[in-house]
Amino acid sequence: MTGEWDAVVVGSGPNGLVAALELARSGWKVLVLERADAPGGGTRTAELTLPGFRHDVCSAIHPLGLASPALRDLDLERVGVEWVHPDAPLAHALRPGHSVLQERSLAATAVGLGVDGRPWERLFGPSVRSGLDLVDGLLDPLHVPPRHPVTLARYGAVGLWSVSALARRRFRGDDGPALLAGMAGHSMLSLDAPITTGFGMLLGQLAHVVGWPMARGGSQAIADGLVALIEEHGGTVRCGEDVRTLDDVPPARAVLCDVTPRQLVALAGDRLPSRYRRMLERYRYGAGVCKVDWALDGPVPWKDPATARAGTVHLGGTLAEVRASEEAVVAGRLPEVPFMLLAQQSNFDPTRAPAGTQTLWGYCHVPAGCDVDMTAAMEDRIEAFAPGFKDLVLARHTMTAPQVEAYNPNYIGGDINGGVADLRQFLLRPVPSLDPWATPVEGLYLCSSATPPGGGVHGMCGRAAARSVLRRQPL
Repeated sequence: MTGEWDAVVVGSGPNGLVAALELARSGWKVLVLERADAPGGGTRTAELTLPGFRHDVCSAIHPLGLASPALRDLDLERVGVEWVHPDAPLAHALRPGHSVLQERSLAATAVGLGVDGRPWERLFGPSVRSGLDLVDGLLDPLHVPPRHPVTLARYGAVGLWSVSALARRRFRGDDGPALLAGMAGHSMLSLDAPITTGFGMLLGQLAHVVGWPMARGGSQAIADGLVALIEEHGGTVRCGEDVRTLDDVPPARAVLCDVTPRQLVALAGDRLPSRYRRMLERYRYGAGVCKVDWALDGPVPWKDPATARAGTVHLGGTLAEVRASEEAVVAGRLPEVPFMLLAQQSNFDPTRAPAGTQTLWGYCHVPAGCDVDMTAAMEDRIEAFAPGFKDLVLARHTMTAPQVEAYNPNYIGGDINGGVADLRQFLLRPVPSLDPWATPVEGLYLCSSATPPGGGVHGMCGRAAARSVLRRQPL
C-alpha cells in the first residue's frame, strides 16, 4: 500500500538528505523525517557555550564537500554554502614550538618536511596527479567495473599497508611519519592495522587537490543547503518526528533509513528475516570520542606561530606517540596522552565568534561508551603547546562518548564513523552484498554510513541507496 509519498527517508544526516534529493530530482514525492529539532545529523551548528559563539556540534572540516561526486555538482553555493579555505589545511604539532604543516601545494609541503620531503612527494605524487579520479573510485567501491582501476591499483598497493610499517620503509625523519600518522588517526584504528596508510593518503591527497575547507557560518549551512534543494524539487523535511518503529512511517513505496544496523533492527523488528537480522546484530562499532568546544578570549597562543595558519590541528606528537594513544583506545584503555583533533574555524571565519574572541573545536578518542570527561586532560595537552591557553577560556561545552550518542543515536558508544572501518568492514558493511543498501524487506533500504563507502560528510551512501531504489522500483 502506498499513500501520499513515494519515498520516506528516516533521518536527515547528509546521507539521508542526499538520498532524498536524488529521489526528488528523479520525480519522486519525498518526505524526510528527523527526530531532532533541526536537520543535519552530523552537520549541525549551535551556540553551545555563549551567545554569539557558533560551534559545529559534530563535523567541522569538509574536504569531501568539494570532492565527493554526490556533492560537488549540486551547486551548493547557489543555496548559501560558502566554502572558506584556511591558509593551510593542516598543522601537526610534534612538540611545543614545532609543527609541520600540510600545505595545499605538494611541493611546499615537501620543503617543510626536510629529509622527509622527497619521500612525501613520491608517496603522494601519483594520487595528487590523478586529481578526483582517486576519490571517485574509492567512494564508489562496489561499482562494476571499478572506476579508474589503474589509479585504484596504484593507491591500493601502498594504501593497504599499516602506517607503522610504511613509515619504517619510507621516511628517515620524524616529521613525515607524524604528519601521515595524524591523518591516519581519523580511521580510529590501530596504526598497526592494514589500510591505515590508505586513510592517511586519502586525506592528504584531498588536502593537496581540493583543500580542507569549512562552511562559512558552520556546518549547518551544508544541511540547510541540501534541504533547500530538496524543497526546490518538491520534497518535504519535517523535524521533531521521532520514528520508533516502521509503523510510525507514513505509507510509501520505499523507506530509506539513515540509521545504523542496531537502530534498523529496532525499527523493523520481526519484519527482518532472522538470518539478516543476526548479521546486522554482529555489525561492529568502533571507539568513541570525547568532544569539547571552547569560547576563547583571543586566539590560541601557539608556541609555534605557524600552527595558527591551519584550519585543522593534530595535537599528536611523533608517530610513536600517536600510535600509543590509538593503541590504548583500541585496547579499551584511556590513553595516557590523548591524540587530539582540533579545528580553529574562527581564525578564518569571523562569523563564528564575536569580535576579538575565538572558538576552538576538538575531540580525542576514547574507548566505546567511555563516560570519562577528558576536558582537563585535553586542556593540559593544549596548554603544553600553547602556554596561556587556559587563561583565555571563557566557557566550554563537553560531550562524553555516551552524551555524543544521546545527541545522535547513530553514534553508538560515541563512534562518529558509523562502525569500524577496518579492511573487512570497509566493503562488507553492514553485510556481504553487491547491493548492501537494499534489505531483504521489499521497499526497505539502508542509507547511512554503515553502508559503503562509510563515514564522512560525502553523501555517497545516500546516493547509492537512492540509486538502488531507482533500479529496483522505477516509477
